[in-house]
Amino acid sequence: MSEVMRPIPFKNLMNWSFAELKDSKTIFGVRQSKFYKNNSGTKINIFGDVITSPVGPAAGPNSQLAQNIITSYLGGARFMELKTVQIMDGEELSACVPRPCINAEDECYNVEWSTELTVQGAMDEYIKAWFALHVLAYELDLSKTRDFVFNISLGYDLEGIKSEKINNYVEAMKDASNTDVWKECKQYLLDNIDSFSFDADYVESISPAVSPSVTLSTLHGCPPQEIERIANYLLEEKGMYTYIKCNPTLLGYEFARNTMDTMGYDYLVFDDHHFNNDLQWKDAVPMFNRLIAKSKDLGLEFGLKLTNTFPVKIKRDELPGEEMYMSGRSLYPLTISLARRIANEFDGKLPISYSGGADTFNIEGLIKTGVRPITVATTILKPGGYERFNQLAKLTEKHLQENFTQIDVKLLNELADEALTHEYHIKDLRQVGSRKTESELELFDCFKAPCKDGGCPIEQQIPEYLKLVSEGKFEEAFKIIAIDNAAPGITGTICDHQCQHKCTRLDYEQPLHIRNAKKHAVENAMDEFNKNIKPSELKTDKKVAVIGAGAAGIATALFLRRNGVEVTVFEKRDRPFGIVEIVIPEFRIPAEMIKRDYEMAVNAGVKFVFNADENYDVNELKKEYDFVAIGTGSWMKGNNPLQEGGEHALEALPYLEEMKDKDCQKDLGKHVLIVGGGDVSMDCARTATRAPGVEKVTLIYRRDKYVMPATPEERMLATNDGAEIMFLTAPISYDGKTLVLGKNKLENNRPVDTGERFTMEVDTIINAIGTKIETAHYSRNGIELNEWGYPVINNHNETSVENVYLAGDGKAGAATVVKAIADGKIIAKDILYKLGLDHDFERVEVPQDKAMVEFKKGILTAATKEHTDGARCLTCDQVCDLCTDVCPNRANVTVDVETDLFGQDTQIIHIDGMCNECGNCGVFCPHNGNPYKDKVTVFWTEHDFVDSTNKGFLKTGENTFKFRNEKGEIVEHTLGDTNISQEMKVMLDTVINNYSYLLNE
Repeated sequence: MSEVMRPIPFKNLMNWSFAELKDSKTIFGVRQSKFYKNNSGTKINIFGDVITSPVGPAAGPNSQLAQNIITSYLGGARFMELKTVQIMDGEELSACVPRPCINAEDECYNVEWSTELTVQGAMDEYIKAWFALHVLAYELDLSKTRDFVFNISLGYDLEGIKSEKINNYVEAMKDASNTDVWKECKQYLLDNIDSFSFDADYVESISPAVSPSVTLSTLHGCPPQEIERIANYLLEEKGMYTYIKCNPTLLGYEFARNTMDTMGYDYLVFDDHHFNNDLQWKDAVPMFNRLIAKSKDLGLEFGLKLTNTFPVKIKRDELPGEEMYMSGRSLYPLTISLARRIANEFDGKLPISYSGGADTFNIEGLIKTGVRPITVATTILKPGGYERFNQLAKLTEKHLQENFTQIDVKLLNELADEALTHEYHIKDLRQVGSRKTESELELFDCFKAPCKDGGCPIEQQIPEYLKLVSEGKFEEAFKIIAIDNAAPGITGTICDHQCQHKCTRLDYEQPLHIRNAKKHAVENAMDEFNKNIKPSELKTDKKVAVIGAGAAGIATALFLRRNGVEVTVFEKRDRPFGIVEIVIPEFRIPAEMIKRDYEMAVNAGVKFVFNADENYDVNELKKEYDFVAIGTGSWMKGNNPLQEGGEHALEALPYLEEMKDKDCQKDLGKHVLIVGGGDVSMDCARTATRAPGVEKVTLIYRRDKYVMPATPEERMLATNDGAEIMFLTAPISYDGKTLVLGKNKLENNRPVDTGERFTMEVDTIINAIGTKIETAHYSRNGIELNEWGYPVINNHNETSVENVYLAGDGKAGAATVVKAIADGKIIAKDILYKLGLDHDFERVEVPQDKAMVEFKKGILTAATKEHTDGARCLTCDQVCDLCTDVCPNRANVTVDVETDLFGQDTQIIHIDGMCNECGNCGVFCPHNGNPYKDKVTVFWTEHDFVDSTNKGFLKTGENTFKFRNEKGEIVEHTLGDTNISQEMKVMLDTVINNYSYLLNE
């Protein structure tokens, strides 16, 4: 595909807007219910104009095209900081921008800077948007008078700004009345005046002064003298209200480095280069004072825009290239700190326009200080997109003060102090990476709830039970949970909840507390559920033996028994649930939760034989049982590099078993050290902190925290209990008292010994670097092992011995409880299939209010651990639209289809002419794909069609089209032909009949 954006003519913009509104109750994807209108009458004066909301898009991808500005306005933006123009433009600049160029996964990164259009093209877009907003504000009854302003952004040096190209742009934006695009837009409105509710006088009253204000953007390293010369030129010769955009580098390298490290962004790599070469504080203050005086003499306004993005090195392949620009929540502490420093220096009298991590949870505090306007970029590049403006505008509406007096320095100081510990800005709020799953992004039918489809190994019906739990319908919710989950009590308490790491809410503020919702259902409904269980009637005379009563074995048994198969579980110990019961500490999993899960299996009719002979014989068992499922776990101790420590060097599992038996009352000495990085190591650390006499607990891990296998939650609990974690550290030797340690470095994610050594006095060392599976009993029973010593199994977990299956940790080492249950589900399904029996893993329909789900989109809401937290669920398998939300150019469109060919009644269409391949939709799509490459694409030009490999179509005549079909073949198609698939025909007919404006004709 081509990264070239094709501007939409003004008449097409109007047709598109009103046709889409009529048919879909949206305009460029923004729902009519989210159109913002200030009903309180509050306002602010800025640059000689009145606006009814202090928020808007920062100069960037969301203010580049006319439709971007339209959607910003509809959502609630009233201050439009237009994307920067400079003397380098068009194809020359576009060729310098690597693709993809935006990654807003958490903190945002970009490798773009000014508009990719020509300067003339940018001007046309801005003037078209200027007219469009006047039309839409009036027609939609959002405001009968102009309540917005445009602010141009210029860069990057005086010579370029004084060039004929840029000078013409500036003059046109000050007075656009003589430009061709102005005349075109005005004439269109006058020619079609009967289509609108306003009259010709309203059109004539539209001011040609599109932007009397300018924000100066300078490149890193621009000399202070050059900055001042440009500002003087803009004030004196152009007579424009002038703001200078400042860089966070004004804070100094040490402050920035310490702040990022303290807040968990220590992985960001930057040196002092820009700090040394950018504008220095000692030069900035006197310059600003001179410019303040100059602006007063001229009767203009001068201020500062805080801040520019922050340059960091590309070290983790976030984007192509060597350096990228950071923004978003990690930029907030730097920007607010610089605002504080400036406000203190100038006693709050220097106006500040704010941009740098502003969002729902801080914007009220910001506006109360007197900084204004507030522009954003990162938050509207995330799911919810432009509709997030609605919430921002409503939050600030009641705090608007018409005239700027000065900044509240005291309040700003408080905000800056709070920023360093604010939960929504420290990295720990998002402790996991991408939400993408392994599923392929299909051409059609792509809506999915990644929590259950890719996040949950047993594919629990999460949106369904979340809704019921949030409504207090615990019994109904638990029935749904129990369909796929054989251990709801255990997983409701200690599941590693990968579902939460895939939750779309992670890209809003915080994931839903899915595990906690399950726990609420268990505590409120499971006991009654268990009482009412009755063993299912046996449907076959075939029988199944299960070896091991861990989570895998019990899941296999329960799923089979409730589907009519007789099952007996043989367990060598005297209790069920293996590691969970015997090893995991009581403070993590209460005994009653385990008991509930066991009772569910017993009441369903599963037979248990405890204290069974561990030396089972598959051939003997198969004389009585038709199938055998082995779930013996992983109990053998792993490699211990410190065995010479004798009685002071303990193995994790025996240690944890003893600590559980003794309620943590074991003499471990004063200093305990744990070697390892998984959840077991965290359990070891937490139990050690509870042992009598222990004064210090240290955990060492050979890699860094970003690849640590322990869940972030367990790591946090361990540190909250007082354990200290040392990363990139490995044990070398231990004599029972003195431990020698080595420091590592990572090379391609592999720990490499640096040769650096240091010592610690340690009383007890616990080895928690993993366990091994016992393979002798596999070999003894004729089960084939692979080259790594693990049992060979097929996709149904069946071993090389027919009708003998393997589940849980015994497959390839320690995993999770929920993965063990998933193995049980796989095995049960296969055995039932072989027996000709149906399974009962049915899907349950829970009615969802689609309008309510759509209303929740774009709204950031604080998480709660109460059972009502499920009300925040966005029901992503029914209302996804993530790729449409996050596209700044609106190049991805959701369309309704009426056909039985598809499994979903809405599909995604990509508009090639509106896309610049920024890649942001690919970041947030839950599939392993990129919507801008993988969805059905509408092309506007032959050049773009030829330049692409996307499947889709180009209109070539009245009834003719050129298609690239599902196989990548190019087909000439005339309406009525049968040379395209039925699916493609439906998509074409849908566009022609219901969304013809997408063709941009």
